[in-house]
Amino acid sequence: MKQGRVSKIVKAGGFSHVRPVYIGGNFPVVIQTMWKDRISPSVFENDAIIRQIEALGHIGCGLLRFAVPDIETAEILGRLAQTVSMPLAADIHFDYKIALRCMEFPISKIRINPGNIGGREKVRAVFEKAAAKGIPIRIGVNAGSLPQDLRLKVTEGMGVPEALVQAAQRELAFFNEYGFDNFLVSMKASGIADTIEANRILSQRTDAPLHVGVTEAGPVIAGIVSNTAALLPLLAEGIGDTIRVSLSGSMEDEVIAGREILRAAAEMPSETNERLKRKGVKIVSCPRCGRHGFDTHEFTKRFADKLYAMEKDITVAIMGCEVNGPQEAEHADIGITGAGDKVLIFKHGKIIKTITAGEAEKAFEEELQKI
Repeated sequence: MKQGRVSKIVKAGGFSHVRPVYIGGNFPVVIQTMWKDRISPSVFENDAIIRQIEALGHIGCGLLRFAVPDIETAEILGRLAQTVSMPLAADIHFDYKIALRCMEFPISKIRINPGNIGGREKVRAVFEKAAAKGIPIRIGVNAGSLPQDLRLKVTEGMGVPEALVQAAQRELAFFNEYGFDNFLVSMKASGIADTIEANRILSQRTDAPLHVGVTEAGPVIAGIVSNTAALLPLLAEGIGDTIRVSLSGSMEDEVIAGREILRAAAEMPSETNERLKRKGVKIVSCPRCGRHGFDTHEFTKRFADKLYAMEKDITVAIMGCEVNGPQEAEHADIGITGAGDKVLIFKHGKIIKTITAGEAEKAFEEELQKI
């Protein structure tokens, strides 16, 4: 089986208290998400933000990005970066001074577009400081913000994928000019076909690690469908070193969707490789119907984050009735299902406990810990 594209390797993090993340090469594809709200000094009034960041790491997030629109936010993010072990990335536009200030702190990665943060000397200042600090930079090109001349060419017939690639290559020219090679590239569009084709083209023109995903993908269901449709063929071809599933939903949804997309890609034929495989719990659950004797939806919701945070490489089945219980899920390491007014806990299709609904959560937790 082919291995697919192998990019150069970029290291993010690895400071004294921040864990390192390696992006590219034969390292596992990194899942990331973006903080959904503006941060203010009030985030330090309790440890809620730290606990949430740690929880994101437990369910599979490898890198967490924050929008940094001003110097005040840079100071807050810098303070946060001094506190957590999760590698944090700063997303910066227009003002090179924000990038310079962020790099005074243990920020693990910077996202900029060299073409929109000022003149040549400002770009040089950012590159020189990033090089001195060993901080990688991600170029981010978006179909919605193409340079004016490329927008015109699109109206005249140039395909959006080629326009995206040309925009990315212009940004890459800045890095080449200054001899800075510690960078990643992303090209995002809201169209599935455009996303796939643009990344296929660029993967042949650079060995930089590629950050892939569909931008402005929509609400949770529509967004997951769009990202899955775009990412599966790319990942199966070995294209993509880090992913973000952009959703109008929670960060947790984005991370879990990323995990499941990687799991699905790892099961595909073609050029799938070890970089897509993840250890951890696989959840199998039924959609529920009029036969159900057990509320699978609510039980799955309560247990999902806990299960995804486990490092055990097991399959867990949460089923609604005896029809789709132990028999259909006999491959599962552990499962739970309804049976009339009782609840069954089973392992590899064999029933090990028959209990009431009120006892289900505690009993399931106990058996889970025994695996």
